[in-house]
Amino acid sequence: MEVRRIMFVLLAIAGLAALPVAAMAQSLADPVDPSPVDPSSAATNATPAQSDLTYMRPTQTTKLRNYLFDAFGPYSIVGAGFVAGINQVYNTPPEWRQGTEGYGKRFGSNFGIAAVSTTTRYALAQAFREDTLYYRCECKGMFPRLRHAVSSTLTARRGEDGHRVFSFPALVAPYAGTMTAVYAWYPGRYDARDALRMGNYLLLGYVGGNVALEFLYSGPHSLLSRMHLNNPHGAPAPGANP
Repeated sequence: MEVRRIMFVLLAIAGLAALPVAAMAQSLADPVDPSPVDPSSAATNATPAQSDLTYMRPTQTTKLRNYLFDAFGPYSIVGAGFVAGINQVYNTPPEWRQGTEGYGKRFGSNFGIAAVSTTTRYALAQAFREDTLYYRCECKGMFPRLRHAVSSTLTARRGEDGHRVFSFPALVAPYAGTMTAVYAWYPGRYDARDALRMGNYLLLGYVGGNVALEFLYSGPHSLLSRMHLNNPHGAPAPGANP
């Protein structure tokens, strides 16, 4: 029962993480070229192979803003508060008890796990010269797009052409967050095995977050569009100046 509760909570954390991941908006994208290209037309006509040819590497400013928003933005705070409420209902961990103090510990724990994971991913990506921002698939069909969303969880872009590589930062990040939690502030009975198990669930949740980013509707008149989710994760759109 305890394992199921932990799994549910971590999946909720990762699912809510899709909000800050997506909410970086077109407002954080680079300025559009004076002769703009219709994004919907480019996405319709391009193939996955052509995607690398139109890839625009994000600037350091874009990546920094993404990091700050993902790690410390309002959606991270709301997400941590929501999951802390679930923890409170299930009294997990029980050592933290109930009441305002218990809720505060659970909120801080969830926020800390997300912040450490996000910081690890961005810092290692910078060291490995990788672009770990999420880019929607320019392919068609549910299964190709689903495959793209799942594979993007453990891949990143590298180089000026944006070719995809296995991403060590993406693999390590969720475990860095849960390991830090277990050894820094979780009750003493938790150990590395718990951290690994929690990290597995968190990584699985990131898969769900990418699937949400890939398939959530963001048409010109949708609510998501008004929330600036057209350009998930602040990734530069084709036709934008680097």
